[in-house]
Amino acid sequence: MAEKEDFYKVLGIDRNASDAEIKKKYRSLAMKFHPDRNADNPEAAEVKFKQVKEAYEILSDPKKRSAYDQFGHAGIDPSMGGRPGGADGFSDIFGDVFGDIFGASRARGGVQRGSDLRYNLELTLEEAVTGTDAKIRVPVLVACDDCKGSGAKKGTTASNCSMCHGHGQVRMQQGFFSVQQTCPTCRGSGKQIKDPCAKCNGHGRVQETKTLSAKIPGGVDTGDRIRLAGEGEAGERGAPAGDLYVEIKVKPHTIFSRDGANLFCEMPISFPTACLGGELEVPTLDGKVVLKIPAETQTGKQFRLRGKGVKPVRGGPIGDLLCKVQIETPVQLTKEQKTLVEKLSESLSGGGKFHSPQEHSWTDGVKNFFDKLTG
Repeated sequence: MAEKEDFYKVLGIDRNASDAEIKKKYRSLAMKFHPDRNADNPEAAEVKFKQVKEAYEILSDPKKRSAYDQFGHAGIDPSMGGRPGGADGFSDIFGDVFGDIFGASRARGGVQRGSDLRYNLELTLEEAVTGTDAKIRVPVLVACDDCKGSGAKKGTTASNCSMCHGHGQVRMQQGFFSVQQTCPTCRGSGKQIKDPCAKCNGHGRVQETKTLSAKIPGGVDTGDRIRLAGEGEAGERGAPAGDLYVEIKVKPHTIFSRDGANLFCEMPISFPTACLGGELEVPTLDGKVVLKIPAETQTGKQFRLRGKGVKPVRGGPIGDLLCKVQIETPVQLTKEQKTLVEKLSESLSGGGKFHSPQEHSWTDGVKNFFDKLTG
């Protein structure tokens, strides 16, 4: 069997790469080599896709990565003493030794449950708030339909391993000590396939792209995960399948921003409306509502529309929509309009603090500040 390529080289990263760098590179390569994006040569793309996925699964797990950095592929290969999840081989060996001496029992071997998968799903704000049924396509290992996941040719069955006699473990006697390890012949399964299935080559699983319907409940937000039980990769030789986790990311919205159950928006109003008051149509996720703007409204004032936010996915009261006022200064004035503004300014200047309380309060504060500096 050909030696596996270094996982760091597969992802094109150095050994000091951070978790964020590993994830970013994996996403880029997974998109590049996805079979659906390589219609001209899907077989070669699928091989590269599997290599990238395997490398990411090891390097994204701190324990597995540590074992791989120390021992290479041997540190993560069960047939060579490695343990799934990067367990400490040193402590496992001594656990075997003293377990044999004192008669302790420990479950070993057997087939392995399928891997869990993750799918990143982008939603609009409207979809996230109201909920939706999303169709997703996921490349996944599924049970071979020819052999029903057994790996053996149709009409045949796997037999007990000739080396471990079906136990999945072999015992080595070294003087007083007895060391038990994974059987190198059957790799811990306890079974041997003498006549493998032609479709899956005895693996019991084949690569397929499944189309699934994911029911997204209303109120989800970026970072939420939906678990689809049993929709991950098929387990080895009939073992249970893993789960598929759909991770939500909500796209930026042109009008609203969200913080928990509340929605926010900035609302521009004209200078005359700010001065004299009026009515303004405000958009909500339920439709338009009319908001009354009181006279003498200032920039930054916030209006709260209760119950026009989001109903949280985990329950609780519906949030509010908070609209922040931004007074828009008129632009591209005509000569006549400029004259009118000048007349208005002259008229207002006579009122002093009465017409511009905030301006005069700020001016007085600045004057006191400089007086203290010079005094």
